[in-house]
Amino acid sequence: MAYVQNAFYDATGWTQDNSYTSLNSTADDLLRFSTPQGLRLNLSSLTTPHFATSYNLGSVGVVDGSISYLYSSVALQNHFTPQSDTLPLRALCRGYNPLRRLSSRDPVAALRPEGGSGDGPSLLYGRLYLPQSLIEALVVKRFSPGLQFQLRAVSSNALRNGGSVLGLAQYDVGKYAVEGLASSDGGLLGLRGVYNLGGDANDPPAPAPAGGAAGSQAAAGTAGTNGGGSDREGIYGRFTAGGEIYYGTLNKSGGMSLALRFATLPSYSGTPLTATVTLNPLMGSVRASYAVAAGRHCSLATMLDFNVYSYESNWSVGMELWRKEFLTRLDEGAAVEPEMVLAPVAAAEADALSTIDPAVRRAWGRSTQAKLEWRLDPEGPAEAPAVTKAAAGEMIRAAVAAAAEDEEEYGGVIKARVGQNSRIGILWEGRMKALLYSIGTGIDLQRPDQPFRTLGLEIQYSS
Repeated sequence: MAYVQNAFYDATGWTQDNSYTSLNSTADDLLRFSTPQGLRLNLSSLTTPHFATSYNLGSVGVVDGSISYLYSSVALQNHFTPQSDTLPLRALCRGYNPLRRLSSRDPVAALRPEGGSGDGPSLLYGRLYLPQSLIEALVVKRFSPGLQFQLRAVSSNALRNGGSVLGLAQYDVGKYAVEGLASSDGGLLGLRGVYNLGGDANDPPAPAPAGGAAGSQAAAGTAGTNGGGSDREGIYGRFTAGGEIYYGTLNKSGGMSLALRFATLPSYSGTPLTATVTLNPLMGSVRASYAVAAGRHCSLATMLDFNVYSYESNWSVGMELWRKEFLTRLDEGAAVEPEMVLAPVAAAEADALSTIDPAVRRAWGRSTQAKLEWRLDPEGPAEAPAVTKAAAGEMIRAAVAAAAEDEEEYGGVIKARVGQNSRIGILWEGRMKALLYSIGTGIDLQRPDQPFRTLGLEIQYSS
C-alpha cells in the first residue's frame, strides 16, 4: 500500500523529498530496514483505477493479519505498475534514491486552487488489524498545488484514551516547505520546515531562445551548465537546512532539532552521495550519516549517533547490492559507440549532433564509456568546439541515462548492516516469476549459542 500511496503523490505532483521528515531517509533505508519475522503472505490488487485492496496473513507464534482499502480521486494506473511480475524493484525496494528535481512554485499562486475550484485530489486509506481489532486511517486532501492536509488516526483499546489523531498542514513552494502538526497524544503542537540552497534551488528558469541557431545553442549551453554538465566545476548538489520545534500542552514539555543535508542531483555526472547531520540541543544528541552510490549496483552507508551528555555512541554501517536478471545482463565489456548513444535522442537533436566532427564524436564516446565504468576520462587529442560541446555532451549523457534506465532489469537486492553491538541484519528482496519475496534475519554475534534472533519470509503478489 505504501507503493500505491507514493503513486498518488506522483500523480498529483507532490514532492515527498522536500520535507523535514525525509532528510535522513536514504541512510534509514540502507541502515534501518525492517526484516520479516515468521511467515507472511500479502495479496494486493488495483481493482479499479481509483480503488486498491490488500490482504495480509502472518504467523509469528499466533496467526494474525490485516485488511487494507485505499481510494484515490485521481486514476493511478498510469503512474505505477500494479502487476508484481513487471513491477520495477527499484521503486518498491527503497534504498539509495537520488533526489528529484524541485517543483518551483510562486508562493501566492501555490495557494490558489487548480481550475478555480477547491475540489482537489484526495486519498482515503484504512487498515484493520486482526485479531487485535486495531484500526489505522489516513486522509490526504490537496487544496492547491502547494497546500496539502493530512489526517492520521489510530484506534485501539491498548492505547491511552483509546487511540490518537495527528493532523498535518503542508505548504511547499520548492525553495522552502513548512509543515504544521497537531496531535491529540499529549496535546502536541509543532512546526517544522526546510529551506533549499544551491543546485536546482538557485538555478533560474532558462530564458526562451531568441530564435535561430545562435539562440538554440545559447539555450542548450545554459541547460548544460545548470544541469551539471562538463562545464560545471565541483560537485553539483543541493543543500537543505531544516528544523522543528514542538510543545506538549498537557505535559508542559517541548523540544527542538536542527538538520542539514547535502545530496547530489541526478544530473551530476560524478559519484552520487548524500550526507546529513542532525542536532538535538536539549537532549544532547548528534547524528551524522553518509551514503554513497559506489557503483551502478552497489550503495554504501554509515551512521554515527553520539550524546554529548552521557558520551554514549552507536555506530553502524550497511550496504545494498543489486542483482541483475540473468536473461537481461548486459555485456559490461562492450564498447559504447556514439551511434549507440545517439539512438534514443530526439530526431532534431540527432541531426544537430551529426554535423559534429567524427573525431570529436569518438572522443565523447570514450568519455561516456569512462563515466559508465567510474573512471577518469581517457586522454585524447580531440578538442570539442566550444560552441556545441556543452549542448551535445548534455544530450549524450541524457541519452545514456535514459537507455540504461530502460534496459536495466534487476532480479533482486541484498541489504546488510552491522553495528558496534555486533548485531547483523540481512535482507534479500527479489522476484520469482510473479511472486515478490523478502527473506530476512537478525544475527547477534554476542550470543553464539543462539545467534539467529529473528528469521522470516514474506511473499507478495499484486495484480
